This record gives sequence, structure tokens and C-alpha cells, in this order.
Amino acid sequence: MKLFFRKYASPPDRPGEGRPLIVLHGLFGQSDNWNSLGKRFAAASLQVYLVDQRNHGLSPHSEEWSYEAMTGDLLRLMDDQGLAKAILLGHSMGGKSAMHFALHHCERVAGLIVADIAPKKYPASSDTVIEALLSADLDRLKSRKEVEDHLARFITDQATRQFLLKNLYWKEEGRLAWRFNLGVLSKHRHTVGDTFDTENKSCAAPALFLRGGRSEYILDADEPLIKRLFPDAKLKTIAGAGHWLHADKPEEFFREVMDFIA
Repeated sequence: MKLFFRKYASPPDRPGEGRPLIVLHGLFGQSDNWNSLGKRFAAASLQVYLVDQRNHGLSPHSEEWSYEAMTGDLLRLMDDQGLAKAILLGHSMGGKSAMHFALHHCERVAGLIVADIAPKKYPASSDTVIEALLSADLDRLKSRKEVEDHLARFITDQATRQFLLKNLYWKEEGRLAWRFNLGVLSKHRHTVGDTFDTENKSCAAPALFLRGGRSEYILDADEPLIKRLFPDAKLKTIAGAGHWLHADKPEEFFREVMDFIA
């Protein structure tokens, strides 16, 4: 699949493009969520690709949604862009996509940055969100405010509601729609939490695993598995950050990423 992406490179007063950095968003996310950080990475002389993964954002929809499929999509993007190697940065589902790619195409990975996710199976955590989205009848709800009020009946956290509402757009006059492929994401909702085949696989590329101090997605007990699959991995914690650590602590997140790349 040919993915939509946003590219940011060095400003005109700093000619030349540095090492490519590909950023992969999480479930229900999109490349637009990473614009601010993407521009900062580009200003630091990186060649930045903010990618919409399949069934998200402006990328095509498909009945197939798996880490194998997303790895194939990323490989095509790199081939199309002439990128022999790239630094991969992925958050949550995007982190799993990046890990899966690295374990199958390590020779294409210059560095791996995984934000608040481990290479393990997680229990379903998006069921409430998906049920709330499925129950939102967009043929009946005629404004963003009406959709938000409906979601508030199921989702108490305002930040989560606002994150989801960024995917809402006017498909045609008087008719709202979601950017993500809700039907497929609902049907294959457990895919995002699943692990993948890691037997006899590893990638020796330099790796950084960042976790939020207020998050429980990466536990101390996960470090041996991380080190087995990615022997050159370092695990760091951003104090005070939750699962969306890049949004909670953008300055600290930016510094950790740039220190790793340097």
C-alpha cells in the first residue's frame, strides 16, 4: 500500500538533508499529531517523514490490518523514497510496527526509538473507545459538539476525546466522518494488542525504549525480553509522563530522542 506522509527537511538557511527519521503514530492517531515535533526534528537537520499508517489519517483503507501488512507498507515507502536506511520512531501501535519492521528488516534500520510499548501481548484496552465510536451515529449527529457530547457519555477523559475528534472531518456538506477505518479497526481490534512471532529473531541496531513515569505499558520485567530482541537497547523513563509521553513532556521527549540520535 502507498501511504500518505508529510515530509519536513532542513530550512533553506541550513542546506542539506540529514539522516532520515520515520515517525509512526499509535492507534487512532495520524501524522498530523506529530507536526510540532516533526518540525523540530527537521530544524535539527533530520529528514523527517510523518507517516499515516494504513486505515488511519489520509492513507488508504483496507480490510487487511496487521503488523505484517504495516511492515510491507513501510518497506514500500522506504523503497519509493530511496531510503536505504532510516531511524524509526514509533509510539504505542506505531512502536510495535517499528519493532516488527526492525526484526524482519534490520539491515534497513539505522536506529530504533520505541515510545511506551513493549514487544509483548497486551490485554484489550481500546474496547470502551471503540464501542463509544461505533455508537456515535454520524448520520444523526450534525456537529462536532454533538459528537463530543455523545463521546463524553462513555469517555470521561477530555484529552482522549479531543485526540479522537481530530479525526473528524466533513466528508460532504452536512455529513461528518472519521478519518480512520472504524469498521476494520473494530473488527481486528485485538491485532493492536497482539504480539508477533519473535522466535529466533533479533535486531542489533541501536535502540531506545522510552516509557512514561506514570505509565505501566513498559515494566521493569519487560527489559529482559527487550534486550533479547534488541541487544543494543537502552530503557529510559520520562518522569511525570503518561502513555502519550511525547504530548505530556515534549521538551524531555525531544531531548531524549536527539541525545540518542547524536
